[in-house]
Amino acid sequence: MHRIDQPIIAFRRSDAAAGESAPAGDDNPLGKRIPSRPEGELESVTEKVRYWTQEGPQTVYLVVSFMAVSGTVGGERVTIERPIEFFLPTGQHSESYQWISATMRSLSLAARGGYAARALRDLRKVTWDRGPVRSGTSDYGKPLYHPSEVAAIAFALQNILQRRGFLDPDGHPRPLRDLAAYHDKARNTRPADVPILDSPQSGPMGSSLCPQCDGHLEIIDGCPTCRDCGYSKC
Repeated sequence: MHRIDQPIIAFRRSDAAAGESAPAGDDNPLGKRIPSRPEGELESVTEKVRYWTQEGPQTVYLVVSFMAVSGTVGGERVTIERPIEFFLPTGQHSESYQWISATMRSLSLAARGGYAARALRDLRKVTWDRGPVRSGTSDYGKPLYHPSEVAAIAFALQNILQRRGFLDPDGHPRPLRDLAAYHDKARNTRPADVPILDSPQSGPMGSSLCPQCDGHLEIIDGCPTCRDCGYSKC
């Protein structure tokens, strides 16, 4: 049984008011409410996420969908890209499937309400009684540990939004002007050439794979090391 010491999602407009809502009198696209998922296609990112619990390695596939949202701020028309849907594809059979799927639905509601960043920061604080969960590495290549499986999933989703250019390294939305400039640049650039802000460098061509997580091994201080899970041959 999971123990949740912090609420997963608090559906309050006051969440959006804490820095993520629209200023009074403006139609800010960052906090604009989207009643439901629009019809048709949405741009999406699918990511395979692997983390380690006391029961061993766990793998899930997560999908985040984005859409362009327009508004008016200070009399100026602004368009940005926002995440509006978090999704867990079916067919991933594990005891965690139900709660991860439910969390994705809650996050989708939060995203369409304009406070996805706040919801993800709250999820990073969720704890459980099964010990820490290892997922990702620090800037120095050290493994990162999270207080629960929920927190590890939230960390992975934050990374997706950071690479997409929506969140800064602290998990807050980037300034509105930066988001608008990024959207305009992406719209006028061929998809294959669209830069991703804060995108981590990929492993070198021809590098061998990590035997622990199938990530790329990089030479760090003369030793083949995996940045994904912290494995080292030395």
